[in-house]
Amino acid sequence: MDVEVVARVLDRIGGGRKARLRVPPEHTEHPESRRTLADVAMGITAAFSLDVAAVLLAVVRTEMGASMSWIVWTRLVMISLLTASLYYFVWRAQRGWWWAYSRLRLFSVVFPVVAVASCFIPGLYPTWMIIEQVVLAVILLVVATLLNSRHLRAAYVKPGPPAAG
Repeated sequence: MDVEVVARVLDRIGGGRKARLRVPPEHTEHPESRRTLADVAMGITAAFSLDVAAVLLAVVRTEMGASMSWIVWTRLVMISLLTASLYYFVWRAQRGWWWAYSRLRLFSVVFPVVAVASCFIPGLYPTWMIIEQVVLAVILLVVATLLNSRHLRAAYVKPGPPAAG
């Protein structure tokens, strides 16, 4: 099975009408673009590692007799899955797909806001999870800063529609 064929189907789902827009290869192959997107991938790895550690901590605490509400489990699993999905966007952005870069920029700002905002609901999460969510937000804001660098914004300017054919 050709991975790129499957990826193009996922691109259509993730990118919608913008799924066919690509930036020129010289922009994605520029050393600064490559370096910055590699740093973004490292940031996402740090965020995902934190998510996995939080799930493991919840498992250990549950085994030790602590009670975890369904909202804690749901939140931990959903955040882990959402963070993991960012790897796909980085991979596609590295290959020049404008929609993936655009989604990365959006989600790297939206996820931290939602993570921190939900922490303000009294009694919703245990203290250790609030700390984890704040640290996750900081990591993703660093990713957002990288994605909004002058170079990447110039490299990933929204291209015109692709030529028919």
